[in-house]
Amino acid sequence: MRSPALLLPAVLAGPLLLATACVVPHGDGRPSCASSAVPVPSASAGAEGTGDVEITAVGVPPAHCTGPAPFHVAFRVTNHSGEPLTYTVTFGLTTGAGEALANVPHTVPAVPPGRTVRGEADLGAPLAPRSGGERVRVVKVRSVPADEAPAPGGACPSSGLRLTADEGDAAMGLRVVGLRLENCSSGVRRVEGHPLVRLLDEERKPVTDVEVFRGSGGVALVTGFDDPPRPVTLAPGESATAGLMWRNTVTDGTPVNAPYARVRATPGSPPVTLTPEFDLGTTGKLGVSAWKAAPAP
Repeated sequence: MRSPALLLPAVLAGPLLLATACVVPHGDGRPSCASSAVPVPSASAGAEGTGDVEITAVGVPPAHCTGPAPFHVAFRVTNHSGEPLTYTVTFGLTTGAGEALANVPHTVPAVPPGRTVRGEADLGAPLAPRSGGERVRVVKVRSVPADEAPAPGGACPSSGLRLTADEGDAAMGLRVVGLRLENCSSGVRRVEGHPLVRLLDEERKPVTDVEVFRGSGGVALVTGFDDPPRPVTLAPGESATAGLMWRNTVTDGTPVNAPYARVRATPGSPPVTLTPEFDLGTTGKLGVSAWKAAPAP
């Protein structure tokens, strides 16, 4: 996947776009707004063959031109697939020397097939002080079917259960990602057993050389991970949790990297495609713990 970068504030070869940016400091130290030429990249970052993401401009919105402000990026997403996709685009901000300042994910929901959607995002890193050589680029693009995208906020899914994943923990090659199943309905919901998990590669095709275990499967001894399943009753607003566990050990063979997991909370429930970014090495194992009632907040 190619990653286009924009160099600020220098003007590079290629087409230019006028964008509002804070570029000239006042005598009292406040930056002012001025129109500066920002190059449009000539290449785009592919979204696993299903769409393209292209940065079209960078700068600072006029509302932020009274003090330190975040980099602001404008971009467009084109969906070349035959179904609506929800994209997660990770933008990276680095210094001219290549030091990472920020990696910021931004979600673009339900892009229709064959359509281009424009978007904007703040990268959350202050514009001043700055070295003058900062770069903005597309670090990573992930896309999932729009009707399988996780919904951490907004309308409650028709099932009444909202399935999401956390950022995960990593230590000494061991990875653990938590799943949360929230009852966002107005009625009682019941779950029991283990989440049903299928790993998918970058093209969202099933990964066949990894075995998914109910429990740890010998990946590691983690307290509670092998507890037997029990019924969990969820009142409105309550949640259940489960875990995914693997190691990234590499020995003989080809390492397996699977960005996606297609998860059903229970048999027959609608699937949700999550992006835990599995780096399974050559272990061939993924452990899945049973649902448990989440501790009260």
